[in-house]
Amino acid sequence: MARKLLGFVHTGQQMPEKRDAEQRSKDFGEIYARYATAQAGDQAARCSQCGVPFCQIHCPLHNNIPDWLKLTAEDRLEEAYEIASATNNFPEICGRICPQDRLCEGNCVIEQSTHGAVTIGSVEKYITDTAFDMGWVKPVVPLRERSESVGIIGAGPGGLAAAEQLRKKGYVVHVYDRYDRVGGLLIYGIPNFKLDKAIVLRRVELLTQSGIVFHNNVEIGRDVTLAELRQRHDAVLIATGVYKARDLGGPGSGLPGIVPALDYLTASNRTGLGDAVAAFADGSLNAAGKNVVVIGGGDTAMDCVRTAVRQGAASVKCLYRRNRANMPGSQREVGHAEEEGVEFVWQAAPEAFRGDNAGRVTGVVASRIHLGIADATGRQTPQPIDGSRFDLDADIVIKALGFDPEDLPVLFADPALKVSRWGTVTIDNRTKMTALPGVFAAGDIVRGASLVVWAIRDGRDAAEGIDRWIRAKASPMAVAAE
Repeated sequence: MARKLLGFVHTGQQMPEKRDAEQRSKDFGEIYARYATAQAGDQAARCSQCGVPFCQIHCPLHNNIPDWLKLTAEDRLEEAYEIASATNNFPEICGRICPQDRLCEGNCVIEQSTHGAVTIGSVEKYITDTAFDMGWVKPVVPLRERSESVGIIGAGPGGLAAAEQLRKKGYVVHVYDRYDRVGGLLIYGIPNFKLDKAIVLRRVELLTQSGIVFHNNVEIGRDVTLAELRQRHDAVLIATGVYKARDLGGPGSGLPGIVPALDYLTASNRTGLGDAVAAFADGSLNAAGKNVVVIGGGDTAMDCVRTAVRQGAASVKCLYRRNRANMPGSQREVGHAEEEGVEFVWQAAPEAFRGDNAGRVTGVVASRIHLGIADATGRQTPQPIDGSRFDLDADIVIKALGFDPEDLPVLFADPALKVSRWGTVTIDNRTKMTALPGVFAAGDIVRGASLVVWAIRDGRDAAEGIDRWIRAKASPMAVAAE
């Protein structure tokens, strides 16, 4: 049944049914159910079809959100999926893990008018899950095959988005990744309660059926050099992401039991996938029955605290040096964590760590923080308050302080690869090419640690740059005339 739009005047915002916090905190299942068909249509019909769609403007992919909301309200779901997938390679993933409260929904005109945002992410999830159920999602079949090949380093969202775009254009695409599964942080960094691994593996299977060739357990610089890949392929894309954890100093910071966030999340995700993980089995990376302190305020920190709850931690605290309004993570995720029993210790920062006679961490010594004058970025500078020290018991301390790039010129054995003072790969922003001819870069390795949706955008843009470069070599006049 087609519905009239502007439904926000008589229909309130309604998210899909959310599992009770006590129930969901005992397993790793996704916390939201799927919309019923009528409910999805009613919520999509709340859209006001703005003349200037701020939801679309504030989406890194500039998804045609009003269009697929209108089609959903009219029960034209196959067309809605075609529109959603035209600008987004993985709408079923973005519908689950994008911080919509900071992007599309946070800028919805209905939200600004105090009627409550259109539930864009949940409708996107409904559209794409329905498309998979109905068999509308097909492997890529190029209109014509090309002889040129492209090698992509990194099987995360940026690399996969570029791979699919290039395959659509007919290129032979090979993806190299250091891990044993395709997906990068989608597999090993994001917990199942946000993104079930079956969703990722289903998409990977489609990419494989499209003819994309994956080479797992291949580390560039160890198994093959960047120079060798350049000889092997007509173009190379670096889409490694950033994996080097930022460290934390202070007395006792080297004690056993103080672990990087990604090590902790990877152990949990591998265990969920059925792998034998020694550090999980011996308790080193298992929070069961322990007091857990997570240091940081981003989305990775939220993943850690909520994982610890599900592992059966005795207590879970999140220590963050700024206040709630200034934290970089999704406010929606903070709310979920609070519902599940996580305690947030705002405006506090670690100064030292206590240990026992066996040398393991037993606690965090922290100080209260005053937010001082704003710095050049506009954020207030954290300043410790004298005499405000306090202790937190901790059997595991998880450092979720963000990620920096690895030293790629050294790792890839190619010093001609230029990087910025932050270690990110330097590119021509128009073409996405690095200082090395035919070598391109995209995603976090260029922009620094960011969102999955930005990685997808960068991967798509890089694919366009690669295509233009290869075609220009084959027929310079034709490309120049475009």
